[in-house]
Amino acid sequence: MLIGYARVSKADGTQTSDLQRDALIAAGVDAARIYEDRASGKREDRPGLEGCLRALRDGDTLVVWKLDRLGRDLAHLVATVRDLEARGVGFRVLAGQGAEIDTRTAGGRLIFGIFAALAEFERDLIRERVNAGLAAARARGRCGGAPYKMTPAKLRLAQAAMGKPETSVSALCRELGISSQTLYRHVSPTGDLRTDGLRLVNDRQSRRKAPA
Repeated sequence: MLIGYARVSKADGTQTSDLQRDALIAAGVDAARIYEDRASGKREDRPGLEGCLRALRDGDTLVVWKLDRLGRDLAHLVATVRDLEARGVGFRVLAGQGAEIDTRTAGGRLIFGIFAALAEFERDLIRERVNAGLAAARARGRCGGAPYKMTPAKLRLAQAAMGKPETSVSALCRELGISSQTLYRHVSPTGDLRTDGLRLVNDRQSRRKAPA
């Protein structure tokens, strides 16, 4: 099944999603299965996108008009599409940069792999700059680094909440005091632990077992 997502940046009526909806329908998406937001792509609370991601099932394909309609940035986009792939959901872009992306095909997966590599390169550069800054601070007798926003208690609440179809991700993030990016790094949309979540649990268990 094809499911579409459309987004315009302004909610004041000066922008319409007609062009996007027409393109999605022409690509075979049923008009009743198009989810829509009227919000900036940088906003984390996008109810239309949340509903769209929850509606997708194994074998479905998410279709967007252009790549920037879905992701806040390249890293967010790659994380979202990788999560879809893990759930057995395809992803297709109809126009603009990234129009060659269709994760149902070998060529489309190759193009997406290039985008993913660029995102990884960007993260590595940021990590190198952060580590260099921390090393310089430690050399001057200062300790740096932000405290972890996700705690074991918050993680348990997030797991329980994400396992319920009626959960609003934006409301959950506000309640926990974390961003949706932090949430999805630790917990999948179905409530399963991801790499950061497993690391948090293992770190806590290691501290418990450490000798006094």
